[in-house]
Order: sequence, then C-alpha cells, then structure tokens
Amino acid sequence: MPTALPWLSRHPRATKRPAAHQGFTLIELMVVFAIMALVVAMAPVAYDRLKDGVQYRDTVRTMISQLRSARYIAVSQGEPVRFTVDLQTRHYGFTGSEKDIPETVDLRATVADREFVPNSSASIVFLASGGSTGGSVEILRKNGAGTRLRVDWLSGRVTQEPLFQ
Repeated sequence: MPTALPWLSRHPRATKRPAAHQGFTLIELMVVFAIMALVVAMAPVAYDRLKDGVQYRDTVRTMISQLRSARYIAVSQGEPVRFTVDLQTRHYGFTGSEKDIPETVDLRATVADREFVPNSSASIVFLASGGSTGGSVEILRKNGAGTRLRVDWLSGRVTQEPLFQ
C-alpha cells in the first residue's frame, strides 16, 4: 500500500533509527571519581596550610599593633607600659590587652641583651619619654622562616624585617 505522502518516507528525520548511545562509559566514570578522590584527599592539607598562614600573619599584625599601642599609651599617659611575651602560658601583650599565641607559631625574644629560654617570659618596657628598654621578638613559622620585630631602645620605634633560615 503506497503512502499518502511519498516524500515523508524519504525525509531523514522521518526514518526511525536506533538512538545513539547516551551516557558515560565505565572508564570515564572511574577517571572522574579518581580525580574527585584526589581533590578530596588534598583538601585537608591545603586547609591546614592556609590556616597556619592566616594564624602567622594575624600574630605578626597583632603583635606590631600591640607594641605600637603600648608605646603610644606610655607617651600619652606619662607612665611606663610593659609589653610581655610569656611562653609558659602562651600569651603576649600589655595589661588589659593580652592575646594568645597560636600553637602553629613559635616565638623567640631578646630583651636587654639576653635571649630568654623557652617556657619563660620577657618584657619590653615603653617609657613615658617615648623610649624603651629595647629588644626584639621573632615570630616563626614551622618551616623556620618568619619575621623579626625590633623595638629601638632610644626612640621606642617598632620595625619589622623578614627572617630567612
């Protein structure tokens, strides 16, 4: 029986062909899962490094700010202000403005020409005249690199310099 529309059977879209294979092969899925597993395995390491870096930078910024604030308060109030680094309790700062030292950061200090030993404390006193007892605090990362904060004994000025080890 002839069709009523002979041109319809010759049209390419009118013919029924089997559908092309749609989806992913097993190998493609395994490659994607392997890449995802690698990314998930690396995420905690990257997060820890990021967290350590943030804590280090925060400690450097906060300590510089604390040292400069102690000098400003000493000059403006006309009384000495003591900035203390206590490694036993892992705190630093001056009275009423103490901060914690993160576990990922190590500190060393030299005050009044002596380097203090671990688990002790050291202080830099800022005087009403603007000077100080002087010293330096080294803030170190786990890899040994870090920053040295110097306090000039004559002017009480706080400066920062990188440490490379």
